[in-house]
Amino acid sequence: MPEHISRKELKQDKIKETLEHGAEAVYSHGQFTLAVLLVVLVAAAAYGGWRIYNDRKTVEASSAFDSAQKVYSARIGSPLPGEPVDPTEPSYPDERSRAQDASRKFTEVADKYSSTNPGKWARYYNALCLEDLEQFNQALEELKKVGSGGDKELAAMAQYQTAVIYNRTGKTDDGIRILHTLADKGSVFVPRPLVLLTLAGVLRETKPQEAAAVYQQIKKEFPDSTISEEADRGLGTISPKS
Repeated sequence: MPEHISRKELKQDKIKETLEHGAEAVYSHGQFTLAVLLVVLVAAAAYGGWRIYNDRKTVEASSAFDSAQKVYSARIGSPLPGEPVDPTEPSYPDERSRAQDASRKFTEVADKYSSTNPGKWARYYNALCLEDLEQFNQALEELKKVGSGGDKELAAMAQYQTAVIYNRTGKTDDGIRILHTLADKGSVFVPRPLVLLTLAGVLRETKPQEAAAVYQQIKKEFPDSTISEEADRGLGTISPKS
């Protein structure tokens, strides 16, 4: 064997070494790309599975919510003579028994499907049922859960109903404070004119001058509207000496 490697052989060895390193780099990069691809595919499959599961749960929740709504709006008392009756539709002897049954059904939907939109609405309607049953503390607890659910419009509705309960239970100042906040924020489901009209109705009992100012504000902001006519009627109930 020769003692020294020729330049040609050395060059060939360098080329061979370069090709080997290149092949190793390509192989390593290919392994990395494959790993990333597998992660993406697994994540996509998991997300797709979750979407299918979530969609199925939402469909189930909607069906259960519709059933509870039928109870909530069911007929009270016996049908009138000659009135057609659907034997599949529920009916109740009084409002209390209807509210009790509706509350039970809404609670089931809200607890079982709490992460779905129908489940969140079910909790709100359960609060309304509890209010009808004069179980005000329980109603307020449900409304608190609704308000922290992440849906801004539903949260506004919960706040409005909380103010209504406060006004019914002697916490008028707290109710008025909530109504002022809602009026300033504005909401699609709880519009400003509705809030102002409610606020004026509450103030009319204890602070008639402030109530009159709110009624005038309604007339100024919403002229030529039904709500303006309501404000006129409200002003008519306030004594000039108030």
